[in-house]
Amino acid sequence: MAIRAAMHQAGATGLTQLLTEEPPPQRHLPCACGSTADYEELRSKQVLTAVGPARMLRPYYLCTRCHEGHFPTDQALDVEKTEFSPGVRRMLGVVGSECSSFRLGAEQMLLLAGLEVTAKAVERVAEAIGADIVAREQAEIQKAMQLELPAAAGPSISTLYVELDGTGVPVVPKETQGREGRQEGKPARTREAKMGCVFTQTTVDAEGYAVRDEASTTYLGGIQTASEFGRALYTEAYRRGWSRAIHRVVLADGQHYNWSIAQEHFPDATQIVDLCHARQHVWELGANLYPSDKAAKVSWIKVHQNWLDDGQIENLVASLRSMGSQRPELGDHIQTEANYFEANKERMRYPLFRSRGFFVGTGVMEAACKTIIGGRLKRSGMFWTVRGANSIIALRCCRLSGKFEDYWEARRAA
Repeated sequence: MAIRAAMHQAGATGLTQLLTEEPPPQRHLPCACGSTADYEELRSKQVLTAVGPARMLRPYYLCTRCHEGHFPTDQALDVEKTEFSPGVRRMLGVVGSECSSFRLGAEQMLLLAGLEVTAKAVERVAEAIGADIVAREQAEIQKAMQLELPAAAGPSISTLYVELDGTGVPVVPKETQGREGRQEGKPARTREAKMGCVFTQTTVDAEGYAVRDEASTTYLGGIQTASEFGRALYTEAYRRGWSRAIHRVVLADGQHYNWSIAQEHFPDATQIVDLCHARQHVWELGANLYPSDKAAKVSWIKVHQNWLDDGQIENLVASLRSMGSQRPELGDHIQTEANYFEANKERMRYPLFRSRGFFVGTGVMEAACKTIIGGRLKRSGMFWTVRGANSIIALRCCRLSGKFEDYWEARRAA
């Protein structure tokens, strides 16, 4: 560790020399306001780099019209309005998104990189990177909505999936003002993060079950409206080659907004309700019908789940509708469930979907919700602002999708 510290100190000293500039020959620069910025002087700035603190000495220009100051070197080295080098910001982004807290992220920076930063700095930089990722995604979405995306050229894709799900994120009280909680009369304590993923499938296993292509999954999500989420999901699916897919499948639970999104953006897709979610409706209804008779409950669930699994939704619906008059105390609930199955009957033809080699469950998305949201944003004692949560979600999705290095390449290219 002592040798590492000495090497860092030597590296920082050398870096300081490299970053010490002389007065430039160019005394004027164009300003965004249309006027000209004039060279004033050399100004100093300390930057935390991968080898420790280094000092820059670079030219400063000032526009006499708009009084905007310019540091061309800062812009060229991507340290404009920040005290951290791109390499350090990348580290802070990783520990800020992966560690269980920003404080632990700061500790990891000291232990693993020998760099002393505050927990607040980890939080600020990680959220800034996430916000920049969100901004870039929004720019792509805007192009997609204006039909300005380049054609998704390439070979055909056997089967392309879009999965949707949602999960609650604990937020600070100001983010839930005016929102009803799950318990009547109590305010909400969470906001729903809508999550989606896109992946491909080319094979099935020996038993005929679908097998997801390795490393083919990309993720996205955030606390946003269904309309905003739908546009983002469409953009990602288009980028992944939706137009080139032979088979296109949308998988989701029974939430109405999921199928509204599917109808608007993926009308030509095969739509499938997650089988486990549909089974849960049967299990919960059976428990309500026979709360104290276990044998009757198991028998009822077995019959109705078999109809569900076999895609015989008409039989299931007919049975539920006939029960409404027999159990008036549960009549409304039973009819609601019957309506749910009837509305989704074409999305519940599970034997047909399996015969075509499709997935019938949203396990990929459910696992991602636990990893992306549960593993970082739902830990004990955590409460987020919507902006902070969306920044960390975007950052974690970017990393889990394998696009984090692409993000930094894009920054360098810019």
